[in-house]
This record gives sequence, structure tokens and C-alpha cells, in this order.
Amino acid sequence: MIARPNRERDAVIIEPQDGADGGVLARLRRAVGTIERMVASAPGGFLTLGAAVVDEALGGGFSRGALHEISAAREAEMAAATGFALALAVRCPGPVVWIAEDMGLLESGAPYGPGLDDLGLAPERLITVAAARPREVLWAVEEALQCRGVGAVIGEIRSAGIDLTAARRLSLAAGRRGGLALLLRSEPGREASAAATRWIVKAAPSGTVEPRVIGIGPGPPRFALALTRNRRGHPGSWVLEWNCVDQRFDLAPAHREPVAQAAPDRPREAAGA
Repeated sequence: MIARPNRERDAVIIEPQDGADGGVLARLRRAVGTIERMVASAPGGFLTLGAAVVDEALGGGFSRGALHEISAAREAEMAAATGFALALAVRCPGPVVWIAEDMGLLESGAPYGPGLDDLGLAPERLITVAAARPREVLWAVEEALQCRGVGAVIGEIRSAGIDLTAARRLSLAAGRRGGLALLLRSEPGREASAAATRWIVKAAPSGTVEPRVIGIGPGPPRFALALTRNRRGHPGSWVLEWNCVDQRFDLAPAHREPVAQAAPDRPREAAGA
């Protein structure tokens, strides 16, 4: 059995080899390796986050033309995982396609227009699609990745497990056009995956800002990220802050607030000391 790429259809064909009746597992591994090399060499380049230490760990940034999994640490963290996925999509040119199950939209809600504006994603750039079942979500993601004009495709899945064959199909589909494929999950996956990276996301406490008129308020959103799978480097964990002005991620400061704040009723003599 021989695995060879078919350049006309962007697929890998596995053919029987005469006289070969052993080593099936080894030949299947070589076939999978061929698929992974095709995906790794696909056009698209990298989508940088902006935080140099994270981009370096990823070998240059998020690989375009590849599949990436973004999972909420638990159900309550789904909003944080969604925000991280949408912030990544902001940095991609072109429309963003969001595909979710009906049940997911009922439980977690749909993207909110003013919130998209705060992230820097114009609502008219977002195309939303609802599907009845997980397999229909995966099918729609694969179809959306075939469109040249689409910058990023986000597929929201509520099921605990994802078929490895379906995940590889998404990887190949992303590789053909160089699109960014993000699989958004309500809980971390533990099964084998064809994703280039796997992330677990939690919300992190924001800092505070002091606007001149309305007083102290919450600062930019922060995400506690754990990179558990990384084909191009080592895993790691960081707390990133979304910079909506420059539309990039920055490393969050080590401390949420200054070590000590000045007392508002401090005596004048002490203040001048």
C-alpha cells in the first residue's frame, strides 16, 4: 500500500502494493505523515498574535492553512474562549464565518454587535450559520473553508469527542486555501487530534482604567491561555490582554494593580515628604 499526493484534487490516495501483506500499521503511519507534511507546507503563512514570546513559541504565530482547537476550561468559561477566537479572527482580512449548533446558541448566546465593535470586528464582517447537529457544523466548516474570500472560519462544537477523520478533513480543507480554521469547544478534548495547536482558555481578571469623566472602570479583556498541543514548538501558558486600539495581544502585567495606591485623604505634610 502506497500513499501518494494527488495534486489535481489536493488529496492523498492510499493504494495497495503488490505482495505487501504485512506492516500495515507502518504504512498507515507513513500515509498520515504525508498528509501532515502537505498541511504544514500549505500556503497561508502565519497569523501573529502580537505578543512576541507567544509568537516565538508557535514558530512564528498561528499557522494559516491549518486547524486549531480552542476549548473553554469549563462551561462557564465559554465566553472567554469565544472572545479569544473572535479576537484572532479580527486579525484576519476578509469575512469571518461563525458556525454553531442550535443548542449552543441557546445555551451560550450569539455574538453581540456592540461587543464585536469593542473587539474591533465590524458586525458586517461576521457571517453566522446555525446547524442542528455537530456533524453538520463540521460539514459547514469544511465547505466555508473552500471559499477564497473567507479569512477565518469558527466552528462551535458542544460534543465531547470529535472524529479524527473529520478533523483531518478540516485540516486539509484549510490547507487548500490557506484559511484559518478555529474549532471552538465547550470543554477540552482528550481524543487524538489533527489540530496544529490546542488551547484551553479561561477568563483572567482585567486591570482598571481611570477615564477622566466616568471614573474608574474595567480595563481591556484578559485571557489565561494554556497551549497543550503545539506541532511547531513546546507547550506553555500565558495571560494575554487584548489591545483593541492596535488589534493585537499584549502580555498582561504581572500585577493587576500597583503595589500600593496613594491614600486620597493623606495629610499635606505626608504628601510632600
